[in-house]
Formats: sequence, C-alpha cells, structure tokens
Amino acid sequence: MTDPLSSLLRAAHLMAPAALAATVATHGRALGIAETVLYLADYEQVTLLPLPGEGVPERQELLIEGTLAGRSFARVEVLTGVADGRVRLWMPLLNGVQRLGVAELTLRTAPDDDLQARLRAFISLIAELVVVNDAYTDVFARLRRRKTLSLAAEMQWELLPPLTFGADRVVITGGLEPAYDVGGDSFDYAVNGDLADLMVIDSVGHGLPAAILASVAISAYRHARRNMLDLPDIAAEIDATIAGQFTGSQFATAVIARLDLSTGRLRWINAGHPEPLILRGTSPIAPPRCPPSRPLGLQDGKPVACEVRLEPGDRLLLYTDGITEARSPDGEFFGERRLADFISSGLAAGDPAPEMVRRLMRRLLTYQADQLQDDASIVVLEWATGREQRLQL
Repeated sequence: MTDPLSSLLRAAHLMAPAALAATVATHGRALGIAETVLYLADYEQVTLLPLPGEGVPERQELLIEGTLAGRSFARVEVLTGVADGRVRLWMPLLNGVQRLGVAELTLRTAPDDDLQARLRAFISLIAELVVVNDAYTDVFARLRRRKTLSLAAEMQWELLPPLTFGADRVVITGGLEPAYDVGGDSFDYAVNGDLADLMVIDSVGHGLPAAILASVAISAYRHARRNMLDLPDIAAEIDATIAGQFTGSQFATAVIARLDLSTGRLRWINAGHPEPLILRGTSPIAPPRCPPSRPLGLQDGKPVACEVRLEPGDRLLLYTDGITEARSPDGEFFGERRLADFISSGLAAGDPAPEMVRRLMRRLLTYQADQLQDDASIVVLEWATGREQRLQL
C-alpha cells in the first residue's frame, strides 16, 4: 500500500498550482479524511478564505475573530469540533512558524495518536506545497486579496520576507498596514549563523514614489548585508544609493540592527528614526542614549553604531512613527507606553508573537477609527524566550 504522503509528494511534481486543493483532498481520503478544505489568510489577516477545487466542498470565508478556524490560526492549535455526527479538525497551516491559514479535516471518528501524528505530517507537507507553488502562480495571491492592492502595496508585499521566522533562540515577526495600500514603510531581516540582521524603514512621501525608494533601499541593504559588511558600512551603502538615485528631497529614516544570538549583543544604527524599544518581562527598558544620525540619503559621514546587551527573554521592537504617532479621533497619540502595554498584555494572555503583532495592527486601525493617517510597520524579535516551541504544529 502506497503511503499517502509519498503519493502526494509524487503527485505534486507535475501538479498545476490550481489543482492543489483537489489533489490534497484526493490524497487525504487515503488517510481516512472524508473532506479536506484549505483556507488561506487574507493580506490583512482578518479573514480565512477557502481554496476551491474540483471535488472540494464549497465553504464560506471565515473571520479569524470568533471562529474555531480563527482560533486555530491565531493560537497555533489543533482544535476539534463535531458536526453532523462527524469529527472536524482545524489545523494551522505553517511554513516553519509562518502562519499561512488553516486546514479543515472531516473524519468519521476521532483520530488516535498515531493518526494525529500522520495528519500533522500531512498538513505540514501541504503548507510546504502552498509556499513552493506560490512562487510560480497567482492563484493564492488572488485568493488572499479581498480587495485590489495598490501598485505600491503590490511592490511592497513582493519585497517582504515571510512575516514570521522562528528557530532555536529567536522568533522574528513583522506587520504593516494599510495592507492593501501601504507605500513607504517596509522591513527586512535575515538570520545567518549566530547573527540576526533587521531593518525597519520609512521612506518619505506616499504611494508609488515612496514604494520605489523603499524598494531601492531594501535592495541596497540586502546587497551590503550579503557582502558581509558591518553596520556602519551597510548604512553608508544604502545612503549612497539613495543619494545617487533620488533628489535631495527624497530620503528614508531607518533602524538597522544586528543581534548576536549567542551572546545577546545588540548593535544598531538609528538614521533619523524612532528609537528601538526593549521589553524585559512586561517592562519597557530604555536602551542607552544614542543620538540618531541623519536619514538615509542625507548623511554627511559614516554613522556610528550603538550597542546594548540583551538578557534572555528580552523582546526588541523596531517600528515606524505610524505606530506611535497614530492619532485617535480626539487627537491623542497611540504612543510608546500604549505600544509597550499592548505587547505586555498579549504576553500575559499567552499570545504567540505573530498573533500579538496581528492584533496590534487591528488595534491601531480601531484606535484611528479605521482611518490610518500614515503607514505603520513593526518588527518584534524575541530572544531566548523558550516560547518558539509554541509555534510548532
């Protein structure tokens, strides 16, 4: 008897991406799954959208808030329900620790431990197939957009790394809004051996011109980083690139950071940007005073890196001013204190890092009565918290 996972993997080699849902459902039946339905999260991470396919039962989109499917996605948990006398499992689709959506599996009886383990392997393979196929199809990107992306937002989403990465000792997760119309805000990260590199950037202006500047800056950052330059030299290369390609009225503020995962040594350069925020437990810790250099594109010399030593369990927050300067209808800023309190309350509630960031972006929209005055982006890095195990299926 052919193993269903091996059979699915073989079928995937020549599978058209649009056939993924149907192919998965067919191979799921060999595991005793009566119905398999895949859902992908939309760009705002508000809704779970079913992936259609031949022979796949029709489903409605589901809100992440207030549904079993949404709770499975948010908490990275396998949840069980009963409908029409059959067992329904909700399992998160994870690429590493990146949340893609959920799978709905309908079985005639509750699975034993052995079948549970096989189902987890089955769902993990499906998530990998979604990511691999997404590289050469528009099927998933079209499904995930509940409205049209602006051209600037299309560019930014194509430029972004996965929203969440996790490994031993580190979890990095990011978010940005407005998801369908973001312009000048962006972020990037990479983990190479014991070093985690991060950048959060805010390009001057709005729309397409800001997105083009951000794209050039991120590309220059990756070029310098991959050439193994030190932080001051990375900043200098980005600065020279912006200055050489754009007029003097165009620039970008940024924080460029590097964390040694073995020691907790954090170095960063602040180019006219909001200061990094460190959370130790639930208390914000002000990093050592570090006067910012001028914005990228306007610098008059190589900047000097600042330094601090993190403690195990610390969280580093890098963000743009669209977070802290978000205004309520009565004009009150969201502020650093409210940002720190929100992350702390998420920790107390047991939210995994990507869920804290998702809920933060929703809170920002609510705080501004769903009318963002500026792009808003954030990257949260958790170092040596031990919580990375919670992001596994």
